[in-house]
Amino acid sequence: MNQPDLGLKISELRQQKNLTQEQLAGYCEVSTRTIQRIESGEVEPRSFTRNSLSNSLEFDFGKENTGNENLWLVILHLNSVVPNVFIPLLLWSWKKDQSYKIDRQGRDVINFQITMMFVLFAFMLVLMIVPALLMMAPGLDRGSGILGNIFTLLPPLPILFLAIFTTYQGVVNAFRALAEKPVRYALSVPFVK
Repeated sequence: MNQPDLGLKISELRQQKNLTQEQLAGYCEVSTRTIQRIESGEVEPRSFTRNSLSNSLEFDFGKENTGNENLWLVILHLNSVVPNVFIPLLLWSWKKDQSYKIDRQGRDVINFQITMMFVLFAFMLVLMIVPALLMMAPGLDRGSGILGNIFTLLPPLPILFLAIFTTYQGVVNAFRALAEKPVRYALSVPFVK
């Protein structure tokens, strides 16, 4: 479940049990404002609150194994350094039922990986077509001078920028996951929801 879906499910279960937000907050030993923020999708409940909600509402929200959760989150995010969707996909499919955070952030990593693989494919395609078109242009000296330097520098630049960007995104989001801050992958297209 993503964050808004989790909040809607908690609200639905609370209403089925004829509980007010205040009563549920009392059972879970949290503030009423916390329950309101969880139900509206503003925040994600921590493991203690999630377990309390599971017990109070008699519904399994995927109790978390918090002992190794941070390790798996860091591994997931650092795998986004290299555009390879298979390793994060395997980790996510293996651990998604054990932790809500791994499920949600794993989807973010997979979406980022798929997006970066498409970008890498587009770069490679452009890097094959543009030099071929320039080579066919009449009257250009291809061996030396400025055009020769462009041919040697052009191919690695977009791939270098992509490598720097993916490394930055992976490292920053690994630290954000450890600090329990929201994870954001720029330019990521949500393929897996």
